[in-house]
Amino acid sequence: MLTLPSLAAAAAGPASLLAWVLLLALCVPVAASFAALGARYPDGGGVATYVHRAIGPRAAAVVGWWFYGAVPLGVVSAAWIGGTYVAGAAGWGDGGAAAVGAVVLAGSLASNAVGLRMSGRVQLLLGGLLAAVLLCAVLAAAPRVSAANFTPFLPHGWASVGSAASVLFFAFAGWEAASHLSGEFADPARDLPRVTRRTLAVITVLYLGLAVATIGALGPAAARTGTPLTALLAQSVGTAARPVAAAAALFLTFGAVNSYLAGASRLGAALGRDGAAPRWLAKGGGPGEVPRRSLAVLGVVAVLLAVPAAAGAADLDLLMRATATCLAAVTLAGLAAALVLLERRTPLWYGALASAVLTAGVLAFSGWLLLIPVVLAAASTAFLTLRRTGRGGR
Repeated sequence: MLTLPSLAAAAAGPASLLAWVLLLALCVPVAASFAALGARYPDGGGVATYVHRAIGPRAAAVVGWWFYGAVPLGVVSAAWIGGTYVAGAAGWGDGGAAAVGAVVLAGSLASNAVGLRMSGRVQLLLGGLLAAVLLCAVLAAAPRVSAANFTPFLPHGWASVGSAASVLFFAFAGWEAASHLSGEFADPARDLPRVTRRTLAVITVLYLGLAVATIGALGPAAARTGTPLTALLAQSVGTAARPVAAAAALFLTFGAVNSYLAGASRLGAALGRDGAAPRWLAKGGGPGEVPRRSLAVLGVVAVLLAVPAAAGAADLDLLMRATATCLAAVTLAGLAAALVLLERRTPLWYGALASAVLTAGVLAFSGWLLLIPVVLAAASTAFLTLRRTGRGGR
């Protein structure tokens, strides 16, 4: 949310608002489906568990590889966003942004390697900080929203709305994450739907408010800035907004990178434990242990992505679209499992079906980036086939 409004505006102009509305509508049945699955099958495996029940272990392994593969892309994107805000405030340019991003990534890897974890209260504080920053930006920009900035409404054609939706999916994926925590709720059947409803209400207000404010207050400049929150706040408080937005972005991106690496490193260890990935990844995956091998794999892949990106081989838009493509594939797999596991021909089942169709449509706009989940699926299948062949030869 620190950069997506500008990326969407660059893709579709004012018509990017249609992509926001479409994805918010998509969220309702998606969130309800995952909440229902979490309530019925409370388990830490989340989507992979549902896919295993509905389709089988090979499909579950593919889903695990998709999410594990998305994390290096996502953490590089997040670190880059933090670096962009800090560099923009300090006037350091692209080199400074890359350096700050490298520090964020290295710090997160180091903290996870030594076993430092953010508590639930710290993560709640960071989430609250993000909501407060977004709300302040929207309120600060509201008096400067102009109807003239919404014309021409569709400057790049209808296909641009799909292009905007494909990058915005980054902000709308994540409902499956609650299903991983379903086993931690005292009463999942009561608590998950309640939390889901409240979350939907919060993101609807914040996302739509930010999207409208970005287009309405910044106009064509919305597509040219890499730090839309700074630009919105600066209209009200001037240059003082730069260090404030930079500090908030730095904390928020570090928290996001740290959390994703922590969760994904354990996912890698679990894949190794279950035989869906090399067994040596499983070391350190037990309670109270640190899965350093899995973390090292994530770190190496992230560095291999970050170095060419910093050299200009990829931009933030491409990295976020690649991450969103993998996350959309995970969401689609979860919805496919929901269609098998949920009671058929109910309003929830039809909602899941409609969401699956829309998610597949968003995936179609990913273009050649669809090769990423295809390659990861092929790698997962090949690994399982070779492992089974090796067992048969012994």
